[in-house]
Order: sequence, then C-alpha cells, then structure tokens
Amino acid sequence: MPSQETYEIEIAGLKRQLPLFEVKPGLRIAILNILGDTELVLACAKELNKKLQNTDYDTLVTAEAKSIPLAFALSVETKKPFVVLRKSYKPYMGAAIKAETLSITTGQPQLLILDEKDHEIIKGKKVVILDDVISTGSTLQGMRLIMEKAGAEVTAEAAILTEGERAQWQHILALGHLPLFTG
Repeated sequence: MPSQETYEIEIAGLKRQLPLFEVKPGLRIAILNILGDTELVLACAKELNKKLQNTDYDTLVTAEAKSIPLAFALSVETKKPFVVLRKSYKPYMGAAIKAETLSITTGQPQLLILDEKDHEIIKGKKVVILDDVISTGSTLQGMRLIMEKAGAEVTAEAAILTEGERAQWQHILALGHLPLFTG
C-alpha cells in the first residue's frame, strides 16, 4: 500500500502533517481534521481569541461537525456562547431556519439548520462565524444567509485556515493558508 502524501504546516506554533486528498481529477487539497487533536484545538482557540480582541460580538456560530471542538474551546477562552448550525433536521428543532451549501470535501449539497432554540440566542445579536477551513466559501455563504434570516449581524468571520485563492479570503481572521495542489 503506497504511503499517503502529506503537506506540512505550522498552525498556532504546532506542526502537523496534513494528508492530501483528491477532490476531483487533477486537484488535491490538504485535509485538516481537528477532531481528537485537543492540543491543536486549544492552541488555535488561544490564537483566534487574540485575533478577535478588537471585534465586537456576542456569540460564536459554527457549522456541524469538524469545527465544533474549536467553537467550544473558543467559547471557553472568550466566555461567550456558541451556536452550532446542524446538517440534518430533527423534530425537536421546531421552526428552524435553513440554507443549502455545497461542500468541496463531499461534493454534495448540504443543508445548514439553525435550531429554533438557538434562534433566540442570536436574534438581534452580533456574531462571529467560525469554521475550521474556508475553502470555496459555500459553508460561509450558507452561515451568512442563516444569520441574515435570523436577524443577527455578522461582525467577523474566522477560521483556522483558508484555502485556495488567498486574495479572496483577506477579510477572514485566520491562522494560516493552504494552497491547492494541482497536476
């Protein structure tokens, strides 16, 4: 079995080997999976908190699933609540707010859903949208749409990493950037 090709990156003072994954013929991306990497999650939360020092906001908002540990750790660091936009509807979610996105990692349309109980937490509030990696911006766009529908004001967008065309992500408060791997 051939060994997995990786891309080495330093994030928040820690080095990681990110496996390269083909998303379509001739295009590979480096995959950051923070699930279970407590050391990295805590270090990233501390560094993102520093980047958010001059941002006025009440609540953190993220999308299910890989960025949940980051939202939790940043919530502890900032002492601000966090809300998770879910990817499937459950009956207990009541009158939920929904938006559709297209993920680069799955290549499939995905639903983002704001639970009715969380609507009250963000309605009329200032929020920071948080993600692990911002690549195409589709999830970001879906989160923005839900925030608009929910009556929340997005005051900043933050991520551990951005990916692809760097100029497109200049407004994102990020700890690093990943290139796309072609050929």
